[in-house]
Amino acid sequence: MAPRILLARHGQTEWSLSGKHTGRTDVPLLEEGRRGAKLLGERLHKAPYDGLPGVEVRTSPLSRARETCELAGFGDRAAEWDALMEFDYGAYDGLTPADIQAVRPGWFIWRDGVPDGETLAQVSARADEVVAWAREADRDVLVFAHGHILRAIGARWLGYDIDFASRIRLNPTSLSILGWAYGEPALESWNETGHLAG
Repeated sequence: MAPRILLARHGQTEWSLSGKHTGRTDVPLLEEGRRGAKLLGERLHKAPYDGLPGVEVRTSPLSRARETCELAGFGDRAAEWDALMEFDYGAYDGLTPADIQAVRPGWFIWRDGVPDGETLAQVSARADEVVAWAREADRDVLVFAHGHILRAIGARWLGYDIDFASRIRLNPTSLSILGWAYGEPALESWNETGHLAG
């Protein structure tokens, strides 16, 4: 079996709930986010995952991802990796899309980028680093990270330019799997949140 990459987005925060771009600002999980992380862990410790024995685990060092990883029961197996940090939104960190549109009508992050932050090329390069690592593994891998970087990883896994990420949304505490179909990279599942029903 070719290796797959399982993507876990961090739990709900005050800023993700309000739609604010949350890049490098270290916003903590809400209680809802902590509950979701535990439910995600329960899902990953039941069949067909069975705790993912032998799977290599990495997490963004930002606390909302790291705590999600810990509450899901993978903290003792996880290595922090800066490549999994969220998009550095620069001057737009903490702003909602509506806030930005008010001063920059027509703005679209996946086309226009952000001032004083990472370029789209830099985000794409980080996503490529994660994809290359996952494909070189001799087993499945699990990562805990953030909405935009995980969407970028999804786009690059499929071989699309980073703007394809605009078409694959991710909810907090979702689980997605990037795998293979007929020998080609494929979305095995995307934005699964059934575990949040309890």
